[in-house]
Amino acid sequence: MRNHSAHIMFVWEVFSLAYIITLTNQKGGVGKTTTCSSLISGLAAQNKKVLGIDLDPQGNLGFSLGIEIDDCPTIYDAMKNHSSLTEIIQHTDFGDIIPSNILLSGAELEFNRAGREFILKNLIASVENDYDYIIIDTPPALNILTVNAYVASDALIIPMAPEILSLLGVSQLKETVDTVKKFYNNHLEVLGILLTRYNSRLNLSKEVCEMAENIASQLDTHVFDTKIRTGVAVAEAPAHGESVLTYAPKSNPAADYTHFMNELTDKISAIRN
Repeated sequence: MRNHSAHIMFVWEVFSLAYIITLTNQKGGVGKTTTCSSLISGLAAQNKKVLGIDLDPQGNLGFSLGIEIDDCPTIYDAMKNHSSLTEIIQHTDFGDIIPSNILLSGAELEFNRAGREFILKNLIASVENDYDYIIIDTPPALNILTVNAYVASDALIIPMAPEILSLLGVSQLKETVDTVKKFYNNHLEVLGILLTRYNSRLNLSKEVCEMAENIASQLDTHVFDTKIRTGVAVAEAPAHGESVLTYAPKSNPAADYTHFMNELTDKISAIRN
């Protein structure tokens, strides 16, 4: 009877943890931050407890959701052990956010102690019971910040614009993902490739979609059914401190991100059940 109770408690503990997703692509301008802010605000609107973590020294995620990133403690302070993670969480109308700023740009040199790949994972352990989802935005690079995100995560989503250079960035992710899975986080999986800035009328978009399917197979994943269309609201929303879902809910990108969020949560439910 004691063993049975222990087993039930173990199952409850496993599934009470947040599901941690990292948005990644070493190519910039592919929609990582827009996708992060849309997922955070969209899931929060569904009454999910969501934490967004900005690991990009540019600080675009916090800025996009209305945070004054230069006058507040950031993820850098927590990673340097100057603050606890709970002390730097900012509560917004769109979910909880841990911002970043340019101080994080020295991470590769500053975070040089043994076990540096696990800094973020160890920090998140203090709050992961408080959330349903943790969404991590990463810099357009494969550096120690990106590796920290991979080590801490359950899954990766790879936003990709319909252009050849974006494709090259995705193909170079495979080696890093394989290394992290081998040495640091063997349950990490790639949930899929998300095509952004998509225009179905362009031949290039169709060609890139076909090539993305080939890359997805190399990563043992797939291309999400939802494609995120282009729209001026995507560029305008950050200036207003909102995600595109709240700034322009009737726009094409907002509709697409809503569909994507539903596709994603269905996939995660299937994985966890």
